[in-house]
Amino acid sequence: MTDVLTPSQRHKNMSRIRSKNTKPELKVRRWLWEHGYRYRLNVKDIPGRPDIVMRKYKTVIFVNGCFWHGHVGCDKFVMPKSNVEFWENKIRTNKARDEKNHRILREAGWNVIVVWECELKSSSFEETMAKIVSKIGKNPQKPFEYPTPDSGFAVAEPEAPYSPK
Repeated sequence: MTDVLTPSQRHKNMSRIRSKNTKPELKVRRWLWEHGYRYRLNVKDIPGRPDIVMRKYKTVIFVNGCFWHGHVGCDKFVMPKSNVEFWENKIRTNKARDEKNHRILREAGWNVIVVWECELKSSSFEETMAKIVSKIGKNPQKPFEYPTPDSGFAVAEPEAPYSPK
């Protein structure tokens, strides 16, 4: 019996892989939310559809699985023994796509943070989150200020005195 999967078997197995709401991503999101950071998820109009988008800080966070993104030197990244050509190509194209999207985002002024799955182990989680927070804080944007009524902007309705009926 051979270890090589047919394309339909491979598709069936890979269709079960989640790309959103993974355990590592949920762990990072929960921590950020509990510490007062607000964000959007998987914003479609931003290259690479980052896992976490913090427009206030013009920061995006990608929470990468070590296997799927080819984290070199990591215990969680081991090239499969079967169908090697397919997996090498798959991981190589994932890495190239990541690099391209990160470059585009940086050129557009975004702060790009990549968090690896292996960095979120219980023993190193708080240290990892401290590094993330220090990187977020390096790119604060001026928050949007709403115009005041006396700033020359038209007011929707003129002020009328209150008169009870």
